[in-house]
Amino acid sequence: MRTLWLVIFFITLIWSGVDPKDYLTWALEVAPAVIGFFILLATRNRFPLTCLTYTLILFHCVILMVGGHYTYAEVPLFDWLRDWFGLERNNYDKVGHFVQGFVPAIIAREILIRKQVVSGKGWLAFVIVSACLAISAFYELIEWWVALMSGESAEAFLGTQGYIWDTQSDMMYALIGTIMALLLLSRWHDKQLSRYEERGMRDAV
Repeated sequence: MRTLWLVIFFITLIWSGVDPKDYLTWALEVAPAVIGFFILLATRNRFPLTCLTYTLILFHCVILMVGGHYTYAEVPLFDWLRDWFGLERNNYDKVGHFVQGFVPAIIAREILIRKQVVSGKGWLAFVIVSACLAISAFYELIEWWVALMSGESAEAFLGTQGYIWDTQSDMMYALIGTIMALLLLSRWHDKQLSRYEERGMRDAV
């Protein structure tokens, strides 16, 4: 599992860095994946995650790397979907923001449950949704700051494609992703967490 994860991560990273649309945009988009990798590397022994969470993180990294290679407004598959369905824009960036809520929801859920930060399923869901929305909003602030500093690269990094409500819709998609992750994956996640706890108790004995 670990070897396959690393192979997929580094093959995609290397591919994304070969002749990207714009190197500055590539660096900005891929940076969270690289930072995330080093965080996972640093915590792999003292706080290993469930297989589900590691898989979702890898999926998110791939989304970021593909977007970094082409820019979010010019991913070819979504150009084709735009033309086929008569859409006004390339919507790959919305996939990215949906995943920006979907994946952090499970990461936050795992940390909060294992660290016993919140008691009660209702409060757990509320804190997760709030945290994911905060992450999404802060990312929009980062995009704004980077756009102000990067000048000509701002449009490629923001990927607004002329849509005036792009920032608000990005956060909405992150919210939808968060809710969908909790609805679809909580039971599966609970089973993996239970197996993790059982394995930890056996190791302790």
